Amino acid sequence: MFDRVLIANRGEIAVRIIRACRELGVRTIAVYSAADADSLHVRLADKALCIGPPPARDSYLNVPNLIEAAVITGADAIHPGYGFLAENANFAEVVERCKLKWIGPPASAIEQMGDKASARNLMAGAGVPIVPGSRELVKSNEQAASEARELGYPVIIKASAGGGGKGMRACQNESELLKGMAAARAEAEAAFGSGDLYLEKYIAEPRHVEVQLLADAHGNTVHLWDRDCSIQTARHQKMLEEGPSRLPTNTRSKLGEAAVKGARAVGYTNAGTMEFLVDHRNNFYFMEMNTRIQVEHPVTEMITGIDLVKEQIRVAAGEKLSFRQRNIHWTGHAIECRITAEDPGRSFAPSAGKVTNYLPPGGPGVRMDSHLYPGYEVPPFYDSLLAKIVVHGADRDEAIRRMERALSECVLEGVRTTRPFHERILANQFYRRGEVFTNFIQRRMDVAG
Repeated sequence: MFDRVLIANRGEIAVRIIRACRELGVRTIAVYSAADADSLHVRLADKALCIGPPPARDSYLNVPNLIEAAVITGADAIHPGYGFLAENANFAEVVERCKLKWIGPPASAIEQMGDKASARNLMAGAGVPIVPGSRELVKSNEQAASEARELGYPVIIKASAGGGGKGMRACQNESELLKGMAAARAEAEAAFGSGDLYLEKYIAEPRHVEVQLLADAHGNTVHLWDRDCSIQTARHQKMLEEGPSRLPTNTRSKLGEAAVKGARAVGYTNAGTMEFLVDHRNNFYFMEMNTRIQVEHPVTEMITGIDLVKEQIRVAAGEKLSFRQRNIHWTGHAIECRITAEDPGRSFAPSAGKVTNYLPPGGPGVRMDSHLYPGYEVPPFYDSLLAKIVVHGADRDEAIRRMERALSECVLEGVRTTRPFHERILANQFYRRGEVFTNFIQRRMDVAG
């Protein structure tokens, strides 16, 4: 096991990793920007170093500074969390070259799965169902129009290097396609430094279902069942996740098997997630792979009882998984609400400022992952995630009632948040019946109300 782990991240995920390390007897090193000097992860770590000014490019994305911090503090390994450099193959390679352990998948797997177009081809070759789409990157409007006619409208434009909904445009006809290409390319270049695009057939009102994976370096790959992440904003930002998904038993088994097959095809190790679209007939199609721990990983932890972050660290240290597929069972139902510093009444515009009052919910089956405390100043420079309320119940109905209680108990004042909006989601009768698709918010919620 490692002696010291440097956490190349901030916020609630940095706090989450520190807690896992402490339970494993591993010392932690926090890094922070000047804007995060008073953040909770800085207070909780065994050691902390400032790595630059507030802009992420000068601090959390500054590879030389991160490596220097690891070397100075005698770290054995680096955990990237999620976001920032977590899915950057170059960073993973630099970490390994500097004789540090990377707590994540191999750089080769990150690179292969990070390019969405090549990932589709890899998964198709491995026998994983994929959404019909363009066979190669779309370089021109003429090529896009030709590919779209062959696929049949509607189609969706996607950024090959993308994620988080950036560079995505649904198009009902050729006019929308030609307008969307320019906008998607510009957005993708700004977000990822690459304007490469491809097309997929647009599946009407799908569910977004993902499968959690763990793999060690000794040939053991398992899935830890599935999560439904269909409730998203118009910008494809996830808001609420739950698990397991409402799937027939046979479909759930096939989904897990396909995810394991795909992970093995790229020599995957550590934690990762295969994301799928599921249509009204429960046919599923590979969408992308997240080569990191995900924001919604507590949902899986709640239904399986397995600490995913600890397993990440153990696997990176060379240990075997302590369980096999037959040992992994799920019980009950879990729901996670992402509480972000955003104003739903203003198209989820970011909100910054001081947290004047904060009281997390508690009680049976309730977990709160957060880096907040009274007086904390929410900086305007980073992702707006403030906290994750996660609940577990004997079934979905109990989990919904428990989440309603937890949200009503949660006190978070001083900045605008999505907490009241989550209460409205849970009260929605379509949600309570499980009639949830990726356009749920646009179709079933009055966002400005």
